[in-house]
Amino acid sequence: MMTINNFSSFHFNPEINQAIASLGFRTPTEIQSRAIPVITEGKSVFGQSHTGSGKTHTYLLPLMNGIDETTRQVQYVITAPTRELAVQLYNEVRKIITYADKEGTWVARLLVGGEDKQKMADRLRQPPHIIVGTPGRILDLVKDGSLSIYEATSFVIDEADLMLDLGFIEEVDQLLVRAHENIQLIAFSATVPPRLEQFLNKYLSQPVYIRIEGHISPPTIHHRLIAKRHRDEADIIAQLSTIFQPYVALIFANGQEEVDKLVGKLQERSLEVGVLHGGLTPRQRKRAVKDIDDLRYPYIVATDLASRGIDIEGVSHVINAQLPKEEDFYVHRVGRTARAGMEGDAISFYTDEDIPLIEKLEKQGVTFTYSDIKNGQWVDAKRFDDRKKRRKESSTLDQEAWKMVRKPKKVKPGYKKKMKRQQEAYKKQIQQKTRPKNRKRRGK
Repeated sequence: MMTINNFSSFHFNPEINQAIASLGFRTPTEIQSRAIPVITEGKSVFGQSHTGSGKTHTYLLPLMNGIDETTRQVQYVITAPTRELAVQLYNEVRKIITYADKEGTWVARLLVGGEDKQKMADRLRQPPHIIVGTPGRILDLVKDGSLSIYEATSFVIDEADLMLDLGFIEEVDQLLVRAHENIQLIAFSATVPPRLEQFLNKYLSQPVYIRIEGHISPPTIHHRLIAKRHRDEADIIAQLSTIFQPYVALIFANGQEEVDKLVGKLQERSLEVGVLHGGLTPRQRKRAVKDIDDLRYPYIVATDLASRGIDIEGVSHVINAQLPKEEDFYVHRVGRTARAGMEGDAISFYTDEDIPLIEKLEKQGVTFTYSDIKNGQWVDAKRFDDRKKRRKESSTLDQEAWKMVRKPKKVKPGYKKKMKRQQEAYKKQIQQKTRPKNRKRRGK
């Protein structure tokens, strides 16, 4: 497929081109280059791309370019798995409307839980062109007759795998049953679990699948590994805080319980820490998101699912206090930094159990720097397999030396010690022969 290097190649209306200029976009990302022409043609699309790849505007720009101003009915339905993500998507829609000078002409509505349902229903008496919201709240309004999505031409499922993980895919299913059978379905996801694939096959009619290959993570991310050994994760993070002051450091732990434990330990070490996990009440989560948006916390400890429900701006560092079990989760975590061409750091603590994951990531092209911290500074550390390599080299040398040892025809007392002394002598001879060659090579 041909790569498009300029937004003008999409032949958008002047209003959308004006919005693109105001947004500061210059060159389409790979997912935009490949998916926008397909979406513009009205085809159903399933896109798989990493966080920060520009997928939100991949569907917003072509959809909003096609708004029919002459009719007031719901034309596009955009769903997100969490209230926070829906709010962020809605804000992007509002931004495009403002930059395109279409205030009052293009109408969008945000439909999420936690807001007065009756007030929402009242605002829907004159249907908007675009609705953005969580599947549950949209379904409630459709069921009580306040909203119809039957005339909608496009339906977006953002973060489809997270929608599945959080159990909202059934509500999406019920919405699609109430939509026109020929609706264009646009789904984006970081991963494709089998259950998600089954669901999409049910609704996608001859879809275009677009998967962004190449770099497993942006080349602007510096990946660093620290051997945990017998240290506490909180102690290592406290040491890291003496090396750099993050704009925002997103710290990952595997599960709610681990997050809570780590938050407590970091607070004991006088670090200002925010928390994000599925165990927070809606009120706690709303407060946590506001504090994060207000940049109250330089450190945020989160689970995978909770962090994906909100787009945290300005993440300068991602710290894996505990590495995930799968490559996809590692890629998605570190993709929270180095957005829009900026640089970022991904620092991971590892144990022997994490070595299979590290080896897989290295085979896929991730280059790790092995480091440690000493006296408030970075120092180089040996790779996890360095000792194993040395043992292997030593073993090879031992074998060569043993081949040179003459076995006595008659076994006498102390013959084993004598053979061992000979073997050690031959080892030294071999080492002395190889050293000059190595020096000679280096001097060339």
